[in-house]
Amino acid sequence: MHTWRTVNFTSERYRTMKRLATLVASASAILTVAVAPTNTYNNNANLPEQPLASTGWNNTLPADQHLGDDDPKPLAPFAERALDWLASAQAPNGGWGAGSHSRQDVRDPHAVAVDPATSAFAALALVRAGSTLNNGPYRENVSRALDFLLEAVESHPEAGTAITEVRGTQPQAKLGQNIDVSMTAQFLTRILKETSDDPALRKRVEAALDKCLAKLARAQQADGSFNNGGWAPVLQSAMANSAFEMAASAGREVDAEVLKRSRDYQDQNVDEDGSVRTEAAAGIGLYSIASSQRALAADVRQMQDRLDDARREGKIDKAAPVTADNLKAVGYSAEEAESMASTYRKFQSTTEMLSNDDVLAGFGNNGGEEFLSYMMTAESLAAAGGSSWDEWHAKMSNRLEAVQNTNGSWSGHHCITSPVFSTSAVVLTLTADRDLDLIQKTDAR
Repeated sequence: MHTWRTVNFTSERYRTMKRLATLVASASAILTVAVAPTNTYNNNANLPEQPLASTGWNNTLPADQHLGDDDPKPLAPFAERALDWLASAQAPNGGWGAGSHSRQDVRDPHAVAVDPATSAFAALALVRAGSTLNNGPYRENVSRALDFLLEAVESHPEAGTAITEVRGTQPQAKLGQNIDVSMTAQFLTRILKETSDDPALRKRVEAALDKCLAKLARAQQADGSFNNGGWAPVLQSAMANSAFEMAASAGREVDAEVLKRSRDYQDQNVDEDGSVRTEAAAGIGLYSIASSQRALAADVRQMQDRLDDARREGKIDKAAPVTADNLKAVGYSAEEAESMASTYRKFQSTTEMLSNDDVLAGFGNNGGEEFLSYMMTAESLAAAGGSSWDEWHAKMSNRLEAVQNTNGSWSGHHCITSPVFSTSAVVLTLTADRDLDLIQKTDAR
């Protein structure tokens, strides 16, 4: 029998755990600073990593200007600076690296080995911010990244679960051994729609994506997770789940049972009463909550759309809440209605918990894992729609600008310290509403 570790975020025990985590994180930060190397490259990627004074940027529009419902939020100047830094951090072979778990003090992006996970994550950030293979200021960076990732996938056999020989990277050690495949699959899915004018390239991307999906499916554990190693493997499982959902949205063939088991695994990490299972999250509630929320988002959007249609058609009251009875009234079976109502309540519970600053603090200070969690919640709320996404975007804009380095990057201060990984996650957090076709639409359970 499996014993779950659950957390209640109002308990004294949780507050004590947070204080201890903060002390450990502070000690880790002191040690990292003590052994930090001197940068030797004279480029934008290696400017000093000091907090950047806030520009006071206001992400609200003037009163006479309004965004349409489908218009993405504008990119703030501080985020545009991050894109410049990210492009300058790319290696000549088209990849990016997070660095070794054993040398978290090395922050120079040109002094570490490249790896597929970080490369895919950084390339996805550039694409979501507006650059494609043929357009945008970073189109050459995106093109070189695609070449690097295609070669990584194509050079490995169909059998097995790996697409790299590089071991001991920060994402692998902290998230898990399957993270390279998960991140690469997400990037390939996103870039697929940019290849319609090049049939040969599209065929390569499709083949590489299908290969990654097959490797991920083989890596799934009996409980539905992809928890192969890692300090907080629930995050790796969340990235695999997103990879499958995005691929399904893009029209690729995805094993329905694999996806169902994956979603069920994330679903059971949070209960409707706010209890959170954290044994696969290094004891950090933020990681489990954000992961579960992300896996619930597409179903929540689907049921909201069906209820909205029914309200417009007069089938239910315009103020009808999300309940099992109302879901049955719009066409769900009794079993489906009960399940989807529970999904909605869990989603609401995760959203409420993520308004708690103690939860948002994660380990006690920012690491790549915190930034990744913020990204997942951004995607969840953007997919679900409504004012929660507006509020989260404004909150994250203020929170993240305040801790940006002077060179335009962000760095972690525990575990995943990589500025490339951290900066990519921040950009993806602020641009989550630009990939709604992939994160909003997926087959319901």
